Amino acid sequence: MATKKKGFSTDPETLEFPEAAGVTDQLNHPNEDVQEDSVDLQNYLKFVDYVTSDPSKTYAKFSERLDELALRDGVNIERLLTGAVGICAEGGELMEIVKKMIFQGKPWNESNREHLIIELGDVVWYIAQVCLALNISMDEVMHTNVSKLLKRYPEGVFDVVASEVRKKGDR
Repeated sequence: MATKKKGFSTDPETLEFPEAAGVTDQLNHPNEDVQEDSVDLQNYLKFVDYVTSDPSKTYAKFSERLDELALRDGVNIERLLTGAVGICAEGGELMEIVKKMIFQGKPWNESNREHLIIELGDVVWYIAQVCLALNISMDEVMHTNVSKLLKRYPEGVFDVVASEVRKKGDR
């Protein structure tokens, strides 16, 4: 029997979300000889394209979706997008410093502490952008967070089980 490369089926009738890249064919055709160490990356790219929303793929649909969201009361979608992207970007810069200190020997010193504070300030700036986008105060965000955590940890103390096994509605 010929060796078959692993890959993703893009046929909507047989498409399944695989647990890991390249296993769909093996799941769909378990009796066929499948080469264990190969993944058909072109089929994977087709799969990724198939499960991607239209606003993520075309400017016209992206713009249309932004226009739909801009009509909603209670949100400034441009600020929301700016804030969300910025939080991730600046959070990554903060994490880069921490990663280098922990895993790559970057020293803990006053200069790196100041750099962390600068990056943290950038994260807070973008958090403020999201607050402006939602027309809420940072105080409201903090109160909401404390309320959520008190429901999760009613004794006011961290608990491993409560952190892992969430009650219905705990987000």
